[in-house]
Amino acid sequence: MKIIAVQLMSLFFVGFIHAQDGHFYNSNGVAIKGYDPIAYFTQNKAVIGNDSITMEWSGSIWKFVSKDNLKIFALEPIKYAPAYGGFCAYGASEKHLSPTDPTAFTIVNNKLYLNYNLKVKEFWIKDTTSRIKSADNYWVTLKK
Repeated sequence: MKIIAVQLMSLFFVGFIHAQDGHFYNSNGVAIKGYDPIAYFTQNKAVIGNDSITMEWSGSIWKFVSKDNLKIFALEPIKYAPAYGGFCAYGASEKHLSPTDPTAFTIVNNKLYLNYNLKVKEFWIKDTTSRIKSADNYWVTLKK
């Protein structure tokens, strides 16, 4: 009986995740321009995902370097997906949406933040604490 309850709860959780209202910035339907969101955390670098290891989540296709990374993401996509819908974190802190360069990233408090390019990342990392506070406040109106 416990196994059935756990399976039903898992299905509910997966359904809840898929029902989240949040689409991510993408290129041709692919999130993070095809980079593996898990690799940022496990390898601390931007790693391009494999075209044959993908999943659809929140209106985008997500690519992974391994099936293990796909499984990790599938269990907690919100934890590993970039902040602010994959738009530039610095731009969000300035109250506008900008595309991103997947190699211009930082991880702050176990959250992935992407920036427009490496130069903008330099501005971002000078004061991530206040930038994140500003972006969090603006994100509510920007994502509409």
